[in-house]
Amino acid sequence: MTTQMNSAKPLPSGFTRLRQLVQSRRQPSERCELCNLKLAKNHDHLVEIHRRNILCCCEACAILFTGHVGSDSDVSYRRVPRRFAELTNFQLSDAQWDDLRVPINVVFFYDSTPQQKVVAVYPSPAGATESSLTLQAWDSIATDNPIVEDMQPDVEALLVNRLDRDGDFQYYLVPIDRCYELVGMMRTHWHGLSGGTEVWREINAFFSRLRIASAPFAKESSRA
Repeated sequence: MTTQMNSAKPLPSGFTRLRQLVQSRRQPSERCELCNLKLAKNHDHLVEIHRRNILCCCEACAILFTGHVGSDSDVSYRRVPRRFAELTNFQLSDAQWDDLRVPINVVFFYDSTPQQKVVAVYPSPAGATESSLTLQAWDSIATDNPIVEDMQPDVEALLVNRLDRDGDFQYYLVPIDRCYELVGMMRTHWHGLSGGTEVWREINAFFSRLRIASAPFAKESSRA
C-alpha cells in the first residue's frame, strides 16, 4: 500500500524474499522453488504476482511463464526478463524530481498489477520502502519519456540514480530483481546515520556494473 513520505514504512513481508536474493546467491546449492531441480549460479526468477515474492527457478519452469504480460487477474507468475537498457535521453527535471518527494537520490518505479498503478520504491536501511507517488507526478514523467510505457508490469522497473553531485544522473530499464539486489545491498552494508563508506562504495560499484551490462537506448523523448 502506498503511504505518505512522513509515514513511509518497509513493504509487506512478502518482499522479504526479494531482499534475500543477494544472500541466496551465496548458498552452495540452490534449487528451483517449483520443481526442486538444482540451479545454476545464473538462474531465472519468477515474480509471484499477488503475494509479491520473487522465486528462484530453472529455465524449464521459467519458460512456462514467459510472455505473461498485461494485467490478467488469473496470471499468478511472470518470468523476470533479462533486459538491461540505459536510457541516455531520459528527461527528468529537478522540479519533477522534487515532486516525487523521495528522501534518497535512488528510486525505482514499476507497474503493479495488484495495485493497478505505478509504484515508487526506494532502498533504505530498513529495506524496500514505498513512497507516495501521485498520478500527476508519474504522468508528467511518462509524458516526457514514452519509453516507460514499454515496461513489463511487475517484472521490469525504471531505476533512477541521482547520487552524482556533478549531475551524471543515470536512468535504466532493468529486471525487478536487480532493484531488490540493490535494496539488499543497502540494508546489509548500511552503518550509522550516514551509511558509512562501505555502503556507498558498494552502491557505486553496483551502478558501474549496471552501466557496463546495459545497452544504451537513446529513443527520443517527447521534448525533442
